[in-house]
Amino acid sequence: MRTQLFAADAVARFLSDVLEAEGIPCSDARVVGDLMVEADLLGGDGHGLFRLPRYVSRLKAGGFNKNPSIRVERRDGAMALVDGDNAMGHLVMKHCAKLATEIAREQGVAWVGAHHSNHAGAAGVYAMMPLTEDMIGLYVAVGNANHMAPWGGTKLLLSTNPIAVAIPGESGAILLDMATTNVAYGKVKLAAQRGEQMPEGWMIDGEGRPLTDPHQAASGSLLPIGGAKGYGLSLIFGLLAGTLNGAAFGSSVIDFNADDKSVTNTGQFIVAINIRHFCDPIWFKKSVEAVRAEMKASPTRPGFDEIRLPGERALATRERRLQEGVPVTPAMLAELDRIARDAGVAPMSERVTSA
Repeated sequence: MRTQLFAADAVARFLSDVLEAEGIPCSDARVVGDLMVEADLLGGDGHGLFRLPRYVSRLKAGGFNKNPSIRVERRDGAMALVDGDNAMGHLVMKHCAKLATEIAREQGVAWVGAHHSNHAGAAGVYAMMPLTEDMIGLYVAVGNANHMAPWGGTKLLLSTNPIAVAIPGESGAILLDMATTNVAYGKVKLAAQRGEQMPEGWMIDGEGRPLTDPHQAASGSLLPIGGAKGYGLSLIFGLLAGTLNGAAFGSSVIDFNADDKSVTNTGQFIVAINIRHFCDPIWFKKSVEAVRAEMKASPTRPGFDEIRLPGERALATRERRLQEGVPVTPAMLAELDRIARDAGVAPMSERVTSA
C-alpha cells in the first residue's frame, strides 16, 4: 500500500470529528483541526495529523481541559499574560495571536505570553497569524518533553524550544521556523514509525556516540544547532517562554510523550510588530522583495543549485498540498482509522482522497 493524498479540508474535518467525539466542543474542535492541518500543509508532518494519537490519549486520560476558560491574567500596555487553563495549545495560541494583533494595532508592538498551555503544533503557523494585519510575527515555545542535555552534560534538561518569525513581502512571507536542535523530535518519531534510521548528527547516546536507531531515542540526547550556541538559544528561549510566564522549564517540564494525565503547564509567547508604526507597509513589502531578489541572485557555490530563503520550501509545499492533498503513509492511515473506529466517526480512509 502506498502513501495516499487527502484533501486538506477533508483532513481538517476528520480531525475535528475525532476531537469532538472525544469531548472537545464543536467550535473548538474545528479550530484545532484547522490549525493541525495547517502544520501538515507547511510540511510539518511531525506536528499535524501525526500528533492526533497523543492528543486523543491525553483527552481520554483527562490531561487536557476540554472546556477551558482561557483568560488574560495580566495586561499592562503592550504586554499581556494569558492563563491557558490547560486547554489544547492550539486554542491558547490562537487566542494569544488574536490578542497580540489587537494590542499591536494601538501600541505598535505586543508581547503576549502564556502559561498552562499545551503542545500547539508547528511554530510557523502562529508566527504567520499577524501577517494578515500587516504585522511581523514571532513565536517561541518551550518544547513538551526534554530531549537535550546542556552542552557538555548528560541529564536531559532542555527541549527543542523552537522559534518562528514571519515577515510579509509582496510575493509572500519570509518564514523562519526552526528548533534549537538539529532536528525536531517529531522527525525522530516519524522515522521510528516509518522504519527508517536517523542520520548521524541528530542524536547522541549517553557516551556521546552517534545514535541512529530512533527506537533507542529515549536513551539519547538531541544535538543542538551550532553546538554550544544552540544550547544557549534553547536555554534563553526557555527562560523567556517558560520561566518569565510562570510556566514549566528545566526539570519541571512534563514529558508529553509519556504522561497523559499531568498538567504540562506549557509556556509560549507571541510578539506582533505593527509595520505601520515604523514605515509604510507597502514600501516595506517592496523592500523585502528587493532583499529577496538580491539573495536569490547571489552566485551559488558548488553543490547548490539555487539560493533559498527561510520558509520558501514550506510555503511552496503548502501551495502544492492545497492542490494535490496531504500525504498520509500506510502506517499513519491505519492508526487514524483505528482512532476513528474507537471514536465512532467515519475512518480517514473513507475521506476525500484528492484535492
